[in-house]
Amino acid sequence: MYKDTFMENIRLKENIFWVGAIDWNVRNFHGHTYATERGTTYNAYLIIDDKVTLIDAVHKDFSQGLFDNIRGIVPLEKIDYIVVNHLEPDHTGSLPELLKLAPKAKLYGSFKCKEGLEKYYFIKPDFQVVRTGEVLKLGKRSLSFIEAPMLHWPDSMFSYCPEEKILFPNDAFGQHLATSGRFDDTVDNCALMDEAAKYYGNILWPLSSLVVRKIEQVLKSGIPIEMIAPSHGVIWRKDPAKIINSYLYWGKNSSKEKVVIVYETMWGNTAKLASVIAGALMDSGIEVKLFDLNASSRTQIIKEMLDAKGFVIGSSTHDNDMLANMAGFLELLKGFAPRERLGFCFGSYGWAGGAVESIENKLKSFGVNLPVESFSVKFTPSQEEIKSCYEAAIQFAKEVKNVLRKM
Repeated sequence: MYKDTFMENIRLKENIFWVGAIDWNVRNFHGHTYATERGTTYNAYLIIDDKVTLIDAVHKDFSQGLFDNIRGIVPLEKIDYIVVNHLEPDHTGSLPELLKLAPKAKLYGSFKCKEGLEKYYFIKPDFQVVRTGEVLKLGKRSLSFIEAPMLHWPDSMFSYCPEEKILFPNDAFGQHLATSGRFDDTVDNCALMDEAAKYYGNILWPLSSLVVRKIEQVLKSGIPIEMIAPSHGVIWRKDPAKIINSYLYWGKNSSKEKVVIVYETMWGNTAKLASVIAGALMDSGIEVKLFDLNASSRTQIIKEMLDAKGFVIGSSTHDNDMLANMAGFLELLKGFAPRERLGFCFGSYGWAGGAVESIENKLKSFGVNLPVESFSVKFTPSQEEIKSCYEAAIQFAKEVKNVLRKM
């Protein structure tokens, strides 16, 4: 179904245009693992030079909008080159139809991209494999290529226009954010950075060592970057260093005096303990984020965990184990490979315990240190038990502060 509305083409620099699509209504991404409450965009860029060049495409549902935007500038059959920085369908879904309308277009991308496109769409376009350092002449301008495997797929690469000092990094430095403004200085920066952190935490966190290495490699090369034009969200033109420095901060495993509490409760007793723990941490001067797992977006929880030194995890017991949604969440968290974090476990039970021990084992399995003895209670916590829980949380706050002081 055609879901796009025509967008007046937006100019990045003279004869360089945004021709992508805004998806105001998408609320889930990556198979419902990523909640996109603010929608997203699929960014594509058109360079008019001796060779007309399109950088990236859009989701297939927005193909007509892409075609209309390009036609507002130049006929589709005039496209000479299409640069494919990443083959994932939200950036290439419109390609098969586009290639029919732009029959002379030659594609440029990594070897893995060529391989993947052929298997995704069963097409064999005119495709030139490019590698780091290779340059494509467009006329007055050129594009140089930087391979960026596993940022965040094996085929990923960046394209850079030295004459305009624009970096086109596809998924790197992006955000899932649908707005009427196309640039960082035309949108709410609180929302922008919230979505940028959410994007990093839920997409790139497990790849942090590769992220830092690639950014440092690019910075060391000395190429000036005055604008970053990613594949999702807004274009960084006012302060591209802001998102670069944020990526380095997140990628280097930086954390602060912040604790994220995540719990799943059956009859409310584990929720009571969660509130007690939150109060104790706040009394200790710790920033706290508290989430009922079944009332919260996992995407938002992961984003908050990105820079938190402490993880506090709680669950009621069912069948001698943690509740099912908590088990799934911790398996998800394990995949993000958080490093050098402190954990505290808590919960309630009826017939017999089991949840807290299971949580401990899971956190230990991906390297979370547990400096304070876990806390569990049978049925409803008494006033004495509430006091003991509070004191355990106070001790955990001290451990968080001590560790950060030593760093």
